[in-house]
Amino acid sequence: MKTLGIIGGLGPESTLDYYQRIIALYRERTGDRHYPEFVIVSVDLRKGLDFMDANDLSGMADYLLEGIDKLAAAGADFGIISANTPHIVFDDVAPKSPIPLISIVEATRAAAKAQNLKRLALFGTRYTMKATFYPRVFARDGIELLVPDSKDQDYIHDKYFSELVPGKFQADTRAGLLAIVDRMKTTKNIDGVILAGTELPLLLRDPMHNGIPFLDTTKIHVAAAVAEMLS
Repeated sequence: MKTLGIIGGLGPESTLDYYQRIIALYRERTGDRHYPEFVIVSVDLRKGLDFMDANDLSGMADYLLEGIDKLAAAGADFGIISANTPHIVFDDVAPKSPIPLISIVEATRAAAKAQNLKRLALFGTRYTMKATFYPRVFARDGIELLVPDSKDQDYIHDKYFSELVPGKFQADTRAGLLAIVDRMKTTKNIDGVILAGTELPLLLRDPMHNGIPFLDTTKIHVAAAVAEMLS
């Protein structure tokens, strides 16, 4: 079995979710009583956000590479970054990484293609919603990504960091996010939503809403990681 390395802490709640899902899926796939062995390097979310707020993408890339070097030194054969926003520098990080990396964006694109989805809403942090790293990858398969209007982007971003990252999952916030889905279904004719923030599936746990499927990026990324562990 290949040893997985995870860059975690971005944020802690979703890292816990990755940990539990990897163990559960590994045991489901292997059907035995064993548990997977893997390595986690938990980095400082605040440092990452400081790099993003300063638009210091090279600093962000270097910081992630420091963590990935630790994964390689600990014996990881390949790695994942357990968050969406840091993938803004994935194309800079991957060629310099000492181990192969599985992109959450590429894995999600493959999942959208498999479901024949063509017009998707993109929910995540403001950094993710305003960046091009998701649309650029999805455009290769002719999949169009649409973001909420600026007011709704502010709502998602603010709730993300004031509630979801600290582990507060509230019913009124869930209702607010689903209302945005409904508006985008009506005004932009979306046929799916990418939960491109790994805390979002902790609040929006259903696989769809009003006929609109949710692409759970954590679930998709974990499936790709476990498949590679067992390859």
